[in-house]
Amino acid sequence: MSLAVLYSRALSGIQAPLVTVETHIANGLPSFTIVGLPDTEVKESKDRVRAALQNAQFKIPAQRITINLAPADLPKESGRFDLPIALGILAATGQIPKDKLDQYEWAGELALTGELRPIHGALAMTYNASQSGRSFVLPEQNAAEAALVKKATIYAAKSLLQICAHLTGRETLPIFSGVTETRNEDSTYPDLDEVRGQTHAKRALEIAAAGGHSLLMIGPPGTGKSMLAARFPGILPPMTEAEALESAAIQSLSYGSFNIENWKKRPFRSPHHTASGVALVGGGSHPRPGEISLAMHGVLFLDELAEFDRKVLEVLREPLESGKITISRAARQAEFPAQFQLIAAMNPCPCGYLGHSNGKCHCTPDQISRYRGRISGPLLDRIDMQIEVPAVPQQELMKQQAAGEKSSMIRQRVEKAYQIQLNRQGKKNSRLGVKEIDQHCALDSTSENLLKQAISRLNLSARAYHRILKVARTIADLSSVEKINNQHIAEAVQYRRLDKH
Repeated sequence: MSLAVLYSRALSGIQAPLVTVETHIANGLPSFTIVGLPDTEVKESKDRVRAALQNAQFKIPAQRITINLAPADLPKESGRFDLPIALGILAATGQIPKDKLDQYEWAGELALTGELRPIHGALAMTYNASQSGRSFVLPEQNAAEAALVKKATIYAAKSLLQICAHLTGRETLPIFSGVTETRNEDSTYPDLDEVRGQTHAKRALEIAAAGGHSLLMIGPPGTGKSMLAARFPGILPPMTEAEALESAAIQSLSYGSFNIENWKKRPFRSPHHTASGVALVGGGSHPRPGEISLAMHGVLFLDELAEFDRKVLEVLREPLESGKITISRAARQAEFPAQFQLIAAMNPCPCGYLGHSNGKCHCTPDQISRYRGRISGPLLDRIDMQIEVPAVPQQELMKQQAAGEKSSMIRQRVEKAYQIQLNRQGKKNSRLGVKEIDQHCALDSTSENLLKQAISRLNLSARAYHRILKVARTIADLSSVEKINNQHIAEAVQYRRLDKH
């Protein structure tokens, strides 16, 4: 009777719990059994492992082989357990030594030739492996992604034979050192100076970027709403190491591995308006992150907002408030972070030309009301800023390109205001709680009277009141002013565009 024990990782939401792979070889009729709540992909690994061992010229015992993936109540999925299962059989039969196996954690899908194929979730698994103090061995295609975890010790392998040579001491695998960052921030995103006119919209984008506020742009077709949104990530503050790692870990969980070229680049997700609610928030029998989680610490852009199904848009309400999403299924539950910045765009009416100078619009008030009614009041109330993006005058559009303000110049002001917020409260203004608003957004008597008038005339909710205060706090930070004054309140109130209707 022979036994071998190795360690690997499963995936449960953004967590990667430890899985102990126990291999037992006993006398009896030849069989190959995998227990421990394996999914279909894991059950099929016995055929991949058998073929890989044969093609690598190893012996497969004609005995009873039992693989236990513990803990037994944790679902196991994907082909990442192929490598530890194959090594467990070799160690249990004495073809490789057992003494070093507990120093590593293993993950990798095996080809029938014995080559290693890439897996998903490598970043999340590596982070948890580094916490345990063990090294992590995985396919070389995932090594650059895994090496983003600075404290981790990574070994990248091409094949099963290469790993066996490392364990027997015939050939040592080098520790993977990672990839040097060479990305130029200014060349990553398109520049805002390419957008003609729209000074008011650019100002709103600057405020949204500085305070982390959500923004809705309303205007006729062709006014530059999508262009402005596409350039918005270029004025956001640079990502910290922790933010970049968390964002990359989420993207690593989706199908396909994280692209190292996107390291410290804020994600920009723009799902089509036919997307389902599950596509936005995530789901599946083995829950995967949706668009709101894949936009972690980045931008979720919803173009043609009113064309989305109303039930789909309603799923955004809780994540906008809490910054996380919990997906519950009959068998399991998973929680994903969802600290995204919502930028949305829509037309003012069904035909799109309401208020346009060409006079094309023939929509009735009832049609306009039904069209805007696709966006519920509770969702609209959670969007901090709502602005109009009018058509660009013909003279402005046809004149020679003027030297507008570049994204890099706006980003400098945004970074300065963002740093003021971090020094004062340790977070963005959009994440302030009620008590923090009372502390950091105190008003003088003039500003308080102005805000009272706005609340009375626009019939604002308590949530809208708090959001006006947070936007005003950001405007004051952009001006490097310690106290909020009536000018800041007045500008913040005008960004509640749809509250007037």
